[in-house]
Amino acid sequence: MDIGDMRRDFESEGLDRDHLDASPFRQFEHWFQDARNAGLLEPNAMSLATAGEDGQPDLRTVLLKYFDDKGFVFYTNYGSRKARELAENPKAALLFPWIALNRQVIVQGPVEKVSKAESLRYFSSRPRGSQIGAWVSEQSKVITSRGLLEQKVAEIKQRFSQGEVPLPSFWGGYRVVPERIEFWQGRPSRLHDRFEYLRQGDDWLIQRLQP
Repeated sequence: MDIGDMRRDFESEGLDRDHLDASPFRQFEHWFQDARNAGLLEPNAMSLATAGEDGQPDLRTVLLKYFDDKGFVFYTNYGSRKARELAENPKAALLFPWIALNRQVIVQGPVEKVSKAESLRYFSSRPRGSQIGAWVSEQSKVITSRGLLEQKVAEIKQRFSQGEVPLPSFWGGYRVVPERIEFWQGRPSRLHDRFEYLRQGDDWLIQRLQP
């Protein structure tokens, strides 16, 4: 199927250097609030790119659950494919595709596990069904039927029928620590505005990129 004629021009006010915050984290917070205020579905959804020791890129969508000037945090099963790849190559890239606003943000940098206390704090805030789901799924492993999954759900519900669901030892958070963050604003005729922040010790170098 030839879809080469699918296109639209990106109309926006553009992005100027003078309007950027000196901190990429504050700039991200401004744009994230814009995405929330615009009513975008799952504004915290982000594409997470990893690659293991074989160099084969892998990609999936996960949810951002926390960010500050230390980095961007998501949670997963430590036995998942993404976790295995991060163990082999602890670097990642994130993409926030805020298409309705003609914007995207790219984050690149090394990845570290968050503390058990951080993981427990977030896990305790999850709905009980999601907590049980974390215990049930051996994420990324082959399973022959959904029935087996549902059987395990019943077993875990029975196991933790009394009291709180504890944090699994095989589940927790990762923090992407940015070395580079790019803010992309769509403009007409594909002449987009792009600015990247590059970490320079404790400071950030901000520079415009060609479209």
